[in-house]
Amino acid sequence: MPSHIAKHAASLLCTLLAATAAHAADATPPTAAAENPDTVLQTVAEQSGNLKTGRYDEVERLCPAYQRIWPQQVRCFEFGHSPEGRPMLAMAVSRSGALTGEEAARRGIPVLLLQAGIHSGEIDGKDAGFLALRELLEKRVLPEALDHSVVLFVPVFNLDGHERFGHWNRPNQVGPEEMGWRTTAQNLNLNRDYVKADAPEMQAMLRLLDAWDPIIYTDLHVTDGANFQHDISITVEPLYAGDSTLREDARALQKGVTDRLAATGSLPVSFYPSFERDDDPSSGFEVAVVPPRFSTGYWGLRNRLSMLVETHSWKDYPTRVRITHNTILALVELTATKGAAWLKQEHQADRRAAELGGTEVPLNFAAGDHVQMIDFKGYAYTREPSAVSGGLVTRYDTTKPEIWHIPLKDTVKATLTVKAPQAGYIVPAAYAEEIGQKLALHDISFRKLDAALPKASVETFRATEAEFKKPPFEGRTSPELKGEWKPETRDVPAGSLFVPIAQPEARLLLALLEPLAPDSLAAWGFFNGAFEQKEYMEPYVAEQVAQQILASDPQAAAEFRHRLDTDEAFAHDPQARLDFFYRRSPSWDERLDLYPVYRVEQAPPT
Repeated sequence: MPSHIAKHAASLLCTLLAATAAHAADATPPTAAAENPDTVLQTVAEQSGNLKTGRYDEVERLCPAYQRIWPQQVRCFEFGHSPEGRPMLAMAVSRSGALTGEEAARRGIPVLLLQAGIHSGEIDGKDAGFLALRELLEKRVLPEALDHSVVLFVPVFNLDGHERFGHWNRPNQVGPEEMGWRTTAQNLNLNRDYVKADAPEMQAMLRLLDAWDPIIYTDLHVTDGANFQHDISITVEPLYAGDSTLREDARALQKGVTDRLAATGSLPVSFYPSFERDDDPSSGFEVAVVPPRFSTGYWGLRNRLSMLVETHSWKDYPTRVRITHNTILALVELTATKGAAWLKQEHQADRRAAELGGTEVPLNFAAGDHVQMIDFKGYAYTREPSAVSGGLVTRYDTTKPEIWHIPLKDTVKATLTVKAPQAGYIVPAAYAEEIGQKLALHDISFRKLDAALPKASVETFRATEAEFKKPPFEGRTSPELKGEWKPETRDVPAGSLFVPIAQPEARLLLALLEPLAPDSLAAWGFFNGAFEQKEYMEPYVAEQVAQQILASDPQAAAEFRHRLDTDEAFAHDPQARLDFFYRRSPSWDERLDLYPVYRVEQAPPT
């Protein structure tokens, strides 16, 4: 074992074995002396040997119980309600006295957010989190960590899905005996909702993030996929994109956690272990920059560290809870020891983001071409024809561990880069209320224009193609847009919004308002009406207009003849031929396919 891992092993194993070293008076306040935390705070998971997990009423019992037993170190509070009326609960845990977001920010205390149950069938984080926090409060482990940090714990994010309990809700997963459902009561996948923020649960989470501004946002999951020996993956953002200094901190965070996990006997990997070709181990893996619809991509664009924790679904529930518990302790230790420095770096990244105006900023990515061959701990397997599907099926023999020598695409490349506007964006008044609400949820600053701006010099984006995808995805119909920005003069009405690029959330702002970005508001269908033709011209009128244009506009007549000669589909489509002239008539809607957000190089007057 390398020396640095051995050192981490000694440190972490000592804290895990130090249950009897805590001073009883420090662990349990006199006001709670009659309550034994190990009894009062035991979860259904602990009582069952991690064969079962509790229902949400357990969270409603435990959260205030932690506060009752440790009133100076724990605050249990509601931060929203689910669509079915359940209270969304969070716990702030610290010995620093900073049990509000305002106090933590004022005193520069780093905040670690642990979020469990966004996919509530993947519930390891809830049970591991309650156990780890009890050990920390009792000083059984990391006795000084809570003196220098705040742990903000959301035991279950998707409450209504959690209560859709069943034995077969996660057919790809080994335990617990029953678990919740992946999506919300509104059938929304919360881990696709960070940008569009349609779900009430997500709106509450974004307000929680704005209030607490955690330096690390940890999203606790269980992966599906192939059967192999590795038991957990740790991926972080911003690792290949975003602020360059934060990329260094992200690598340090990732390495710190994976080293500590390896020291406890786990086999962590630092990429998401999903095969490039589904169900085919020989195809290997690739690293990625995830878009902001996901928690990690979203928080990375806000100049903060984020981590996706994925235990392996083929491991049993006791194993997964133990590994998640160890991951939480590793994160708490790193937050306590490095959090203050990371917080300072993140604030510096905020200032650098506010200077992105006029610079080239990448917004979408794909795996790069570079490949390295890696040794990956798998099992013997065969790929055989399936009589059921007609395709190939992979069958694993877990009695025969083996090393897979497989490719890993280990770089990324930008597939979309835009030049950020020098000043910012204008959202016309007709869209100001809805888009303003979304921007405010994302803590993006803007101001309303009290006076109109006649003949303003702006850049506009007109779609040359707007094709709508089918079927809907996450409740929305998304257009595939093509087009480009061009200078134009337009009247901007009073009540429009000016959204400056010079602010800490500039990277997220670009991802929201650049129409070709993969998770822009346009891509999510917020402006679909702009790309729908509502007015029309009857064929008999179009015939008359066409004759007039052919007679009076030689250039249009020449272009029409050229289209007839070179475009067979156009030549045989009567409606397309009439539309050729309708688009050149004064009756044509000049706003059709005009994206209703403008770029500006100078800020409007105040």
